[in-house]
Amino acid sequence: MIPHSKPTLDSKDFKAVLETLKSAHISQGAKVEEFEDKFSNFIGLKGGVATNSGTAALHLALLALYIGEGDEVIMPSYVCSALLNAVSYTRATPKIVDINEEDFNINISAVAANINSTTKAIIIPHMFGLSADMEGLLDLGIPIVEDCAQSLGSSYRTKLTGSFGALSIFSFYATKMMTTGEGGMLLTNSAEQIAAIRDLRDYGGKRNYKIRYNYKMTDFQAASGISQLSKLPDFIRRRKEIASYYCSELSDCGIIRPSVPEGREHIYYRYVIRTKKNPDELRAKLMEKEIACGYGVIQPLHHLLGLHAKDFPYTEAVSNSAISIPIYPSLKDDEVETIIRELKAVLEED
Repeated sequence: MIPHSKPTLDSKDFKAVLETLKSAHISQGAKVEEFEDKFSNFIGLKGGVATNSGTAALHLALLALYIGEGDEVIMPSYVCSALLNAVSYTRATPKIVDINEEDFNINISAVAANINSTTKAIIIPHMFGLSADMEGLLDLGIPIVEDCAQSLGSSYRTKLTGSFGALSIFSFYATKMMTTGEGGMLLTNSAEQIAAIRDLRDYGGKRNYKIRYNYKMTDFQAASGISQLSKLPDFIRRRKEIASYYCSELSDCGIIRPSVPEGREHIYYRYVIRTKKNPDELRAKLMEKEIACGYGVIQPLHHLLGLHAKDFPYTEAVSNSAISIPIYPSLKDDEVETIIRELKAVLEED
């Protein structure tokens, strides 16, 4: 079976984790601080706070913006439910909007039409490794939280995603661009926000009481993160190599392949195609060939919330036609060839 995704780990990662475990300093400590420094320097921001998940990082980012009950937070429908959860944790109201059909990212016109006096933030996921149109979104004048869970290492007009918003968050889940098993990071240039977020991340050892969280990362996770970060450029190079081959070999198959607008860099966290065939049937047929494929997004948020499909025409169109084929650094050349061959065969069936 060729899995849809899997982590890329090697002896360097194992050694880094083992050395930290042997040190007996395994909870949040010096390694976490080192990881925060190296990661924030990589993106080009002044400070980072490591967390136990990307969702935790997003929750803390919203709290840093003083978002709570009575506020609205805009987000796209075509995204995982983690965003919905983080907003709900704050008791704010999620405002769901449509996407662009071409790049799967949030639609600027839809965002603008939904801004009102209670709008306190916009969460901008950069879908599948391609940046959203940050210039147009920044022009709206609403604080932006960049969700870079899928876009670590991608850029918009030569500037890395995660360096545009008021705050940005990243995920290091097992199959993300780099991994700590579970884990996340929050970045900002505000020293005040960093101090507030670090206070909220850990409830222990405090002399006063307020609601705080157990959102810490461990040192052995951070050791993995430091090791993985050093290999990120190679990970991205391999993803682009595979994507280039897919783009070339699947050019005449009657599918819509990922496109890259001028001024943006795609790092291909996912390679999502669109087909006129039934995507569920296509996935099932490829599974019979021992090739696991994904959905892009399993269920758009407007489905989960019971909102009218007519208000999300582009999300509906993408959801009903998208399929994600395997792409990750450890995918072998012969596996790529197999995927192309079997996908072509299935697409050519009547």
